[in-house]
Amino acid sequence: MGKMGVVHIFASQNNTIITVTDITGAETLAKASGGMVVKADRDESSPYAAMKAVDIIVEKLKEKDVTDVVIKVRAPGGSKSHNPGPGAQAAIRAIARAGLKILQIEDVTPIPHDGTKKKGGKRGRRV
Repeated sequence: MGKMGVVHIFASQNNTIITVTDITGAETLAKASGGMVVKADRDESSPYAAMKAVDIIVEKLKEKDVTDVVIKVRAPGGSKSHNPGPGAQAAIRAIARAGLKILQIEDVTPIPHDGTKKKGGKRGRRV
């Protein structure tokens, strides 16, 4: 049995950032983002970019013989959006397909306990 890692997937509407740490979270083993794999800014958050980012990460993890992972998915959260962006699902699927053993998937989106005011003013964002 190989080592265990924690995959942190940060999925916003504009990008998907994937970082892999050891169990303590102190040591980063690998990281990749949507912007590293696609040219156009609008594609950074796409499922395709997330899949490509996972490919980079899986290579790095194979070198460091990490076989088991815990996945922590997170949206921007706080006073911003609470639903993860389009890259989250794709990233999880790609990790599963790459043959890493997923022990647990967890949502770690920060939830405000009455923090700062959301942007958009008194009447919200009027479209």
